[in-house]
Amino acid sequence: MSRIRDTFNILRGNGKKALIPYIMAGDPSLDATKQYVMDLEAAGADIIELGVPFSDPLADGPTIQRAAERALTNGTTLKKVLGLVREIRQVSDIPLILMTYYNPVFKMGIGPFIKKAVSAGVDGVIIPDLIPDEAEDFIKPARAHGLDTIYLLAPTSTPERISRVVKASTGFIYYVSITGITGSALTIEKPMKDTLNSIKGITAKPVAVGFGISRPEEASAISKLADGVIVGSAIVKLIAQGKSIKNYVKSLRKAIR
Repeated sequence: MSRIRDTFNILRGNGKKALIPYIMAGDPSLDATKQYVMDLEAAGADIIELGVPFSDPLADGPTIQRAAERALTNGTTLKKVLGLVREIRQVSDIPLILMTYYNPVFKMGIGPFIKKAVSAGVDGVIIPDLIPDEAEDFIKPARAHGLDTIYLLAPTSTPERISRVVKASTGFIYYVSITGITGSALTIEKPMKDTLNSIKGITAKPVAVGFGISRPEEASAISKLADGVIVGSAIVKLIAQGKSIKNYVKSLRKAIR
């Protein structure tokens, strides 16, 4: 059973879309991250992405890069993030996704990572620098243990790439709304709509859109095109400023209902 798949099925049955916030684990501390997860769930999040800090986060913009640096300075590691997930599972069943780079996974070992992640209560993983073409050794054991593998598509994706990602992805497909880094400005243009239509034309798997979404009106517009809305940098920025995230996330939830 997949908590991610079940969540999307329930939302679809109720005519709703998923709100998927992202936060960096360990920023400003692991204890704080645990409380932020509780706050996100209380504010209406359906699925939560937890970033695993890495020293060379190629897909991330300045806001999330700085969050990763703070988390690394605080001593946050993949092992500690898995321990955090185990703690969260004592009080919450909300689907949790780890967004990490391949280096920490490779260092731990693919097999041990998958087993430890599933045992801790992780539902899915996003590894931006492990493309489906090179991920067979990861995908097979992940599926065997019930760990969802979520891959990325973009406005520039070819039909061949779309087909490969659709096949490799479980849980949902992550559509990157812009050809850039996290935190960039969002524009909803024809290539996005065309690619989303192409994806939906060959699969019933949910598609969630991320990168560049920060305002409730943007979240509302995206929710009309996709099954889920992913918001990261705007939330990470509030955390860095020491501000509450509850009201902001509630405004996103209200906008995409």
